[in-house]
Formats: sequence, structure tokens, C-alpha cells
Amino acid sequence: MTSPDTRLAGWLAEHGEGLIAVRRNMHAHPEVSGAEHATTELVRERLELAGMQPRVLAVGTGLVCELRPDDPIASNQPTMALRADLDALAMDDNKDVSYRSQVPGVAHACGHDVHTTVVLGTALYFAHHRDQLPGPLRFVFQPAEERVPGGALDVIRDHGIDGVDAIVGIHCEPKLDAGMIGLKSGSISSAADMVCITLTGPGGHTARPELTVDLLTIAAQVITELPRRVQAALPADAETKIVFGAMHGGDAANVIPTRCELRASVRTPTLEVWNALPALVEECVAGLLAESGAGFEVDYTHGVPPVVNDAAITDLVASAVAEEFGADAIAPVQQSWGGDDFAWFTREIPGSYVRLGVHNAEADGPRLDLHAGHFDVDERAIDLGVRLLVATTKAYFEGDKAS
Repeated sequence: MTSPDTRLAGWLAEHGEGLIAVRRNMHAHPEVSGAEHATTELVRERLELAGMQPRVLAVGTGLVCELRPDDPIASNQPTMALRADLDALAMDDNKDVSYRSQVPGVAHACGHDVHTTVVLGTALYFAHHRDQLPGPLRFVFQPAEERVPGGALDVIRDHGIDGVDAIVGIHCEPKLDAGMIGLKSGSISSAADMVCITLTGPGGHTARPELTVDLLTIAAQVITELPRRVQAALPADAETKIVFGAMHGGDAANVIPTRCELRASVRTPTLEVWNALPALVEECVAGLLAESGAGFEVDYTHGVPPVVNDAAITDLVASAVAEEFGADAIAPVQQSWGGDDFAWFTREIPGSYVRLGVHNAEADGPRLDLHAGHFDVDERAIDLGVRLLVATTKAYFEGDKAS
């Protein structure tokens, strides 16, 4: 019998172009969080054509699908899940490529199209090679990762990980060249929340700001001073990032508005700080505005906690990477300030979030970060991602975790 590695290589040689076409289809037709209907349908159709039975989540987007070996002994082993996310970002795609987004103001600038294609490719490979499936696998294609607090909670509420013993996800990493895999035990991302601060005042004429509450000047003080005040109230070794991304107030140059809305992301790598932040932010806003005359309302939305990678599962992935690509393909990564709702999964079951290198080392130009308008990937990473997940699946069911 042909070895699994040889069979996978042959399957990828035959189907790799098709996987790239699927990725480009999704890239050209992105959908924002909660609206991933066409993307869900595309994945569902591909899975059903391969003889699988996907189930669309109750929220209407996203789906889960399980594949079990024909062998009853293998089928009764613990279940592992592989997770992808379907949604795109609300931003413009500025690339000049044939698969550029055709939807104004929506773009796959975070690589979710790659994540989905890799997990789909893994599912299709095992569906067509059931004799190579070492144990039960659940494929989770979740919606709304970019929306706080995240579509992972929709999966959990809909019993999408019931009976799952371990979960692995991948995320594109433009800091790493294609062929490199970033691994880290423990916290790998940060908690990410959102806060909306609404300021109110009587309004007035800009010729006489001293006679009213100068709301935009006060808003500017909140933007500049709130991050400093929150940080000063925390222990010296605690870290936060409060960065304002939106400010809306006023319509005319000579009118002081009666209302101004500020929105910011609030991040911390520390779980204890995350728990304390809602009350602390409101307390600091109140202190800042105590003598301003402005009214205020603080709407703090707890987003996601840090993703905490299980050491045993991460070691297992490392062994799979070393076996498939060589130990030199493993790259250590630092804890990111970014947030990800994969954290909700790792609070429920052991898991590991893996960084998939996507930078094209042979291409000219800058190494663009995630969420950049020109973000793109080296599409060779799709084949590499499928190889990674197939090798990880094999390592899991051959290791102690499946005993």
C-alpha cells in the first residue's frame, strides 16, 4: 500500500490548484461577521460532494462536520477538532490581483479564507482516504471571529464541540515565511475588549466655548489621558493597550456638539487584568470628567480572553511539524497583542493555536501585517497547511492523547 505521506503528496498535486481556486473564490467574495451565507454554502457543498454530512449552525452561518473511521476500534477513540473561521473584515481590498475583493468595504485581510481552505482541504483528503483516517475528526467552520465576543460562542452554544477532547486551529502569520510554523505553549494572544464612551453636553457656539461644555476638547482629553490613567492604576508589571479607533461628534465647524461618541479597543495579555478592566475603565473615565460638566455613559463589552495553548497538545503539534517538515521549520513566537475567539475553545478543552507562515520570501516589497489593505499570502501555504493538519491528526491518534 502507498504510504500516507506519498498519497497525500499525490492528492495535493492533483487537487492543490483546486484548493487555491476555492481560496480565491472566497477572497473575491468576502462576507462580514454573521453574514457568511455564501461562504457557508460553498463549504457545505464541497463537504457534501465528498460524501460528508455537515450541519449548519442554528445562527444560520458556520457549520460543523464529523468524519469517523470505518474501523470500529479507531472510531471509538477520543475526538479531535480542527477549526477554521469564515468571516472577513470591514475594510477595502487595495490589491491589484484577479481575485481582489468584489465587495466594496469588505476584504479577507486576515487570512480566514486560507484557514477555511486548509481545514476544508484536510477534510476532503480524509473523506477520500478513509483508510488513512486514524480517528474521529470534527471540522469546525465558525462564523463571526471578527465580531466581539466571537462566533466561537455560537459553536459552543450549538453543541459544536460537545464530545471533543482536543482542538487545533491555524492562523496566518505574515511575519513568518511560508514553510515555517510558529508554536508557543501557554498564552499566545491577548484579551481583546471594546469600549464605547458617549459624552453629552448642552452644545453651543464655537465663538464662546467658555460658556458651555466644549465636548470635542473634552473628548480629546479622554483619548489622550484615559490610557495613561488606566495603566497607572494597575500593578507595575501589568500591561494594557487602550487605542481609540473612532470618534464621532458634530457636523459643523462653528457648532459645539451636544453628543460625541468614542470607541476603543482595550487589550491585555493578563487574565487577571482582563477581569478587572470594565470597572477600572469606568472609574477612570469618571475621574477624568468629574469637573468637566459633561455627562457620560460607558458601554464596556468584554470580548475574548487570551488564547492559552495546552502544553501537551502544542508539543504534539511540534512533533508533527518536525516529522513532516523538519525541526528547523518550527519557529518560536511571542504572545500577540491581538485577540482571537479561539480562546473560548481553549477554555473548554485542551487545544493549540498554531501560526502558519504565509510570507513569500521570494517576492519583493514590504512584509505587510494582518489587516493591511494590500495583505496577501504565499498560496503555497495552503498545501503546507493541509500537510500540517494531516500530520497533526496522525500524531494525535498515535500519541498518548488518544490512548
